[in-house]
Amino acid sequence: MARTCLAVVLAAGDATRMKSSKSKVLHPVGNLPLIAHVTGSAAAAGVSKIALVVGRDVDAVEQAARLGHDVPITAVMQTERKGTGHAVLMARDIIAEGYDDVVVLYGDAPLFDPESLKDAVKLRSGGADVIVLGFRAADPSGYGRLIERDGELVAIREHKEATAEELEVDFCNGGIITFSGSQAIDLLEAIGNDNAKGEYYLTDIIEIARARGLKCVAIEASEENMMGCNTRVELAEIEAVWQQRARHRAMLSGVSMVDPNTVYLSFDTELGNDVVIEPNVWFGPGVRVGEGAVIHAFSHLEGATVGAYVQIGPFARLRPGADLAEKAKVGNFCEVKKAKVGEGAKINHLTYIGDAVIGAGANIGAGTITCNYDGQNKHLTEIGAGAFIGSNSSLVAPVKIGDGAYVGSGSVVTMEVPRDALAVARARQETKPGRAIVLREKIAEIKAQKRKSGSSMI
Repeated sequence: MARTCLAVVLAAGDATRMKSSKSKVLHPVGNLPLIAHVTGSAAAAGVSKIALVVGRDVDAVEQAARLGHDVPITAVMQTERKGTGHAVLMARDIIAEGYDDVVVLYGDAPLFDPESLKDAVKLRSGGADVIVLGFRAADPSGYGRLIERDGELVAIREHKEATAEELEVDFCNGGIITFSGSQAIDLLEAIGNDNAKGEYYLTDIIEIARARGLKCVAIEASEENMMGCNTRVELAEIEAVWQQRARHRAMLSGVSMVDPNTVYLSFDTELGNDVVIEPNVWFGPGVRVGEGAVIHAFSHLEGATVGAYVQIGPFARLRPGADLAEKAKVGNFCEVKKAKVGEGAKINHLTYIGDAVIGAGANIGAGTITCNYDGQNKHLTEIGAGAFIGSNSSLVAPVKIGDGAYVGSGSVVTMEVPRDALAVARARQETKPGRAIVLREKIAEIKAQKRKSGSSMI
């Protein structure tokens, strides 16, 4: 029978140093809230249930914690902040349901490896009663130290309470603790608050457990995996680590990045084999890119589907609902939103396509705009296969351009253009010989009068 494991995720920590109007754990890394990274990793490690201890923004935090997995979650409130031990005890009723293992995680530490949690559970099944994840710190100042003796953990000593000898220890407390589900409540209830702050520290559980003859051990993870977030500076540092990992995975899977450090991915970015990404490209949530596609420099994609062998950019923006079929092209300074672009269709320069369906092989000229919004409602523009839209055209939706139709440059199209028809919708040109001279003289006279009057509008 598989072991059952309850993850108690603490998401009620003090957020004052973030200087934010929302809970710390709702701030994103890779466009996914911190708390969702933590619960997702817990799910990947195989936990049976998650008890979410929340202090503010309960509904938003609980909703975010459910993203990306189907592990059951029960949220509980910690109305008073009396320390980490007190926070875990807020989940007393859930712990009492009975689990082989209970693991305590922190909602602001999103980088931990699920494999580390699996290792801790294995140690529990092998006879250890309490397991703490620690790390070797390059600079241990400020961290609690893991004090070991004869291969066992004997105490977690806070920095300010450590002796000079203990301060020499570089093995630091990572905060993640796994302990026996059958003993969890008794151990937690034994934690006292006889300290300067009058709080209940979860770290005291080690000495309590050892006093009862229980075996406590520490296992090592990387310092990077244990990073927590208390300030926006630390949030940016965690983002940098997460991005580096995501880029590394993408490149190992067959994606080429010309300058990886300038590419920003989201938690759900999907990139096909042989995709090439040039410098300074940003992927928002919900982007899928097919094999062989090229994303040129300074492009911004969000909520978009990019087919195989598509060319994007440079300086292109794909907004939510952009759906580009194989070998389509969206060139420089173009924006596409909520539009299906057919196979081989080209939107090359300085163009806005919104709320549209564009047929295969169509060519959209420079400066074309689909006028999709009337001030209250959005309307659809349909452009048929093989159609040609001349430069600087405005297509006033709702409107339909038939297959093979041709729209002359500079047209404002307000009515349907049938299949294979030519539409020219612009005023007739008038040419007046010599009038340019007269016009220039008049403009010069106006400018001279403004200069004489001292006008700033010259």
